[in-house]
Amino acid sequence: METTLSLLVRCALPVLLQGFPPVYPELYVKMKYIAKKCGVRFQPPAIILIYDNETEGKSRQRIMPVRNFSKFSDCTRAAEQLKNNPRHKSYLEQVSLKQLEKLFIFLRGYLQGQSLAETMEQIQRETTIDPEEDLNKLDDKELAKRKSIMDELFEKNQKRKDDPSFVYDVEVEFPQDEQLLSCSWDTESADEF
Repeated sequence: METTLSLLVRCALPVLLQGFPPVYPELYVKMKYIAKKCGVRFQPPAIILIYDNETEGKSRQRIMPVRNFSKFSDCTRAAEQLKNNPRHKSYLEQVSLKQLEKLFIFLRGYLQGQSLAETMEQIQRETTIDPEEDLNKLDDKELAKRKSIMDELFEKNQKRKDDPSFVYDVEVEFPQDEQLLSCSWDTESADEF
Protein backbone atom coordinates (compact mmCIF):
# COMPACT_ATOMS: atom_id res chain seq x y z
CA MET A 1 0.00 0.00 0.00
CA GLU A 2 1.29 3.43 -0.97
CA THR A 3 1.88 6.07 1.63
CA THR A 4 0.27 9.47 1.45
CA LEU A 5 3.61 11.12 0.72
CA SER A 6 4.37 8.87 -2.26
CA LEU A 7 0.85 9.48 -3.65
CA LEU A 8 1.36 13.22 -3.25
CA VAL A 9 4.72 13.11 -5.07
CA ARG A 10 3.41 10.86 -7.85
CA CYS A 11 0.05 12.54 -8.52
CA ALA A 12 -0.32 16.01 -7.05
CA LEU A 13 3.18 17.46 -7.29
CA PRO A 14 3.45 17.38 -11.11
CA VAL A 15 0.10 19.19 -11.33
CA LEU A 16 1.19 21.82 -8.80
CA LEU A 17 4.48 22.51 -10.60
CA GLN A 18 3.03 22.95 -14.10
CA GLY A 19 3.15 26.75 -14.12
CA PHE A 20 6.61 27.11 -12.59
CA PRO A 21 9.95 27.28 -14.41
CA PRO A 22 12.21 24.22 -14.18
CA VAL A 23 14.48 23.95 -11.16
CA TYR A 24 17.65 23.61 -13.27
CA PRO A 25 17.09 25.66 -16.44
CA GLU A 26 20.65 25.02 -17.64
CA LEU A 27 19.67 21.38 -18.18
CA TYR A 28 16.92 22.43 -20.58
CA VAL A 29 19.06 24.72 -22.74
CA LYS A 30 18.97 23.54 -26.33
CA MET A 31 22.31 22.06 -27.32
CA LYS A 32 24.18 23.78 -30.13
CA TYR A 33 26.01 21.66 -32.68
CA ILE A 34 28.55 23.07 -35.12
CA ALA A 35 28.89 20.89 -38.22
CA LYS A 36 32.49 20.34 -39.36
CA LYS A 37 32.33 17.60 -42.02
CA CYS A 38 29.57 15.65 -43.67
CA GLY A 39 30.06 12.49 -45.71
CA VAL A 40 28.48 9.29 -46.93
CA ARG A 41 29.20 5.65 -46.07
CA PHE A 42 28.24 3.14 -48.75
CA GLN A 43 28.14 -0.14 -46.81
CA PRO A 44 25.84 -0.11 -44.84
CA PRO A 45 24.41 3.13 -46.25
CA ALA A 46 24.62 6.07 -43.85
CA ILE A 47 25.24 9.80 -43.71
CA ILE A 48 28.07 10.64 -41.30
CA LEU A 49 28.37 14.02 -39.62
CA ILE A 50 31.39 15.21 -37.66
CA TYR A 51 30.40 18.07 -35.38
CA ASP A 52 31.53 20.06 -32.37
CA ASN A 53 29.32 20.10 -29.31
CA GLU A 54 29.38 23.74 -28.20
CA THR A 55 28.43 23.02 -24.58
CA GLU A 56 31.07 20.30 -24.06
CA GLY A 57 33.66 21.59 -26.52
CA LYS A 58 34.21 18.09 -27.88
CA SER A 59 34.30 16.85 -31.45
CA ARG A 60 31.89 13.99 -32.10
CA GLN A 61 30.67 11.79 -34.94
CA ARG A 62 27.01 11.06 -35.67
CA ILE A 63 26.05 8.18 -37.96
CA MET A 64 22.58 8.56 -39.49
CA PRO A 65 21.55 5.30 -41.17
CA VAL A 66 19.82 5.56 -44.54
CA ARG A 67 16.92 3.13 -44.72
CA ASN A 68 14.63 2.23 -47.62
CA PHE A 69 16.85 3.97 -50.18
CA SER A 70 17.37 2.26 -53.53
CA LYS A 71 18.92 3.08 -56.88
CA PHE A 72 15.51 4.39 -58.01
CA SER A 73 14.94 6.74 -55.04
CA ASP A 74 14.52 10.50 -55.32
CA CYS A 75 17.60 12.14 -53.77
CA THR A 76 15.91 15.50 -53.13
CA ARG A 77 13.07 13.87 -51.22
CA ALA A 78 15.44 11.66 -49.22
CA ALA A 79 17.58 14.68 -48.26
CA GLU A 80 14.49 16.62 -47.14
CA GLN A 81 13.26 13.68 -45.06
CA LEU A 82 16.62 13.29 -43.33
CA LYS A 83 16.97 17.03 -42.65
CA ASN A 84 13.43 17.23 -41.22
CA ASN A 85 13.73 14.04 -39.17
CA PRO A 86 13.20 15.01 -35.50
CA ARG A 87 16.11 12.80 -34.37
CA HIS A 88 18.64 14.49 -36.66
CA LYS A 89 17.17 17.97 -37.18
CA SER A 90 19.25 19.80 -34.57
CA TYR A 91 22.47 18.20 -35.87
CA LEU A 92 21.78 19.05 -39.53
CA GLU A 93 20.78 22.70 -39.07
CA GLN A 94 24.06 23.97 -40.53
CA VAL A 95 24.24 21.41 -43.34
CA SER A 96 22.62 22.69 -46.53
CA LEU A 97 19.94 20.71 -48.31
CA LYS A 98 22.04 20.82 -51.51
CA GLN A 99 24.98 19.14 -49.76
CA LEU A 100 22.76 16.38 -48.39
CA GLU A 101 21.23 15.93 -51.83
CA LYS A 102 24.72 15.51 -53.36
CA LEU A 103 25.59 12.88 -50.76
CA PHE A 104 22.43 10.97 -51.66
CA ILE A 105 23.35 11.25 -55.36
CA PHE A 106 26.73 9.65 -54.53
CA LEU A 107 24.92 6.88 -52.66
CA ARG A 108 22.47 6.30 -55.53
CA GLY A 109 25.36 6.21 -58.01
CA TYR A 110 27.08 3.56 -55.88
CA LEU A 111 23.88 1.49 -55.77
CA GLN A 112 23.57 1.78 -59.56
CA GLY A 113 27.12 0.47 -59.96
CA GLN A 114 28.68 3.74 -61.12
CA SER A 115 32.22 4.68 -60.21
CA LEU A 116 32.92 7.76 -58.13
CA ALA A 117 34.26 9.59 -61.22
CA GLU A 118 31.08 8.84 -63.20
CA THR A 119 28.91 10.11 -60.37
CA MET A 120 31.03 13.28 -60.07
CA GLU A 121 30.66 13.85 -63.82
CA GLN A 122 26.88 13.38 -63.57
CA ILE A 123 26.68 15.92 -60.72
CA GLN A 124 28.81 18.35 -62.75
CA ARG A 125 26.45 18.00 -65.74
CA GLU A 126 23.39 18.57 -63.57
CA THR A 127 24.76 21.62 -61.76
CA THR A 128 26.15 23.56 -64.73
CA ILE A 129 24.33 25.33 -67.53
CA ASP A 130 25.18 24.60 -71.16
CA PRO A 131 24.74 27.87 -73.11
CA GLU A 132 23.89 25.93 -76.28
CA GLU A 133 21.12 23.90 -74.62
CA ASP A 134 17.58 24.60 -75.85
CA LEU A 135 15.57 25.24 -72.68
CA ASN A 136 12.29 25.11 -74.63
CA LYS A 137 12.68 21.34 -75.01
CA LEU A 138 12.94 20.64 -71.27
CA ASP A 139 10.07 19.47 -69.08
CA ASP A 140 8.85 21.64 -66.19
CA LYS A 141 10.91 19.89 -63.51
CA GLU A 142 14.20 20.16 -65.42
CA LEU A 143 13.44 23.75 -66.40
CA ALA A 144 12.82 24.69 -62.76
CA LYS A 145 16.14 23.05 -61.83
CA ARG A 146 18.00 25.01 -64.54
CA LYS A 147 16.35 28.26 -63.43
CA SER A 148 17.39 27.69 -59.82
CA ILE A 149 20.99 27.10 -60.99
CA MET A 150 20.83 30.34 -62.98
CA ASP A 151 19.48 32.21 -59.95
CA GLU A 152 22.32 30.88 -57.79
CA LEU A 153 24.90 31.93 -60.38
CA PHE A 154 23.30 35.38 -60.61
CA GLU A 155 23.39 35.83 -56.83
CA LYS A 156 26.99 34.65 -56.70
CA ASN A 157 28.20 36.96 -59.49
CA GLN A 158 26.09 39.99 -58.61
CA LYS A 159 27.97 43.12 -57.52
CA ARG A 160 26.54 44.84 -54.46
CA LYS A 161 27.09 48.37 -53.21
CA ASP A 162 29.11 47.18 -50.23
CA ASP A 163 31.52 45.08 -52.37
CA PRO A 164 35.07 46.50 -52.49
CA SER A 165 35.20 46.20 -56.31
CA PHE A 166 31.85 47.95 -56.83
CA VAL A 167 31.89 50.88 -59.28
CA TYR A 168 28.71 52.94 -59.62
CA ASP A 169 29.06 54.42 -63.11
CA VAL A 170 30.87 52.09 -65.50
CA GLU A 171 31.69 53.41 -68.96
CA VAL A 172 32.71 50.95 -71.65
CA GLU A 173 34.10 51.98 -75.03
CA PHE A 174 33.51 49.64 -77.92
CA PRO A 175 35.98 49.42 -80.79
CA GLN A 176 34.87 51.41 -83.87
CA ASP A 177 37.24 49.86 -86.39
CA GLU A 178 35.34 46.57 -86.68
CA GLN A 179 32.74 46.08 -89.38
CA LEU A 180 29.22 46.27 -87.98
CA LEU A 181 27.00 43.40 -89.00
CA SER A 182 23.46 44.29 -89.89
CA CYS A 183 20.44 42.07 -89.78
CA SER A 184 17.34 42.16 -91.99
CA TRP A 185 14.91 42.66 -89.11
CA ASP A 186 17.04 45.55 -87.84
CA THR A 187 16.85 47.52 -91.10
CA GLU A 188 13.09 46.90 -91.50
CA SER A 189 12.29 48.27 -88.04
CA ALA A 190 14.44 51.37 -88.63
CA ASP A 191 12.15 52.45 -91.51
CA GLU A 192 9.06 52.38 -89.29
CA PHE A 193 10.41 54.98 -86.88
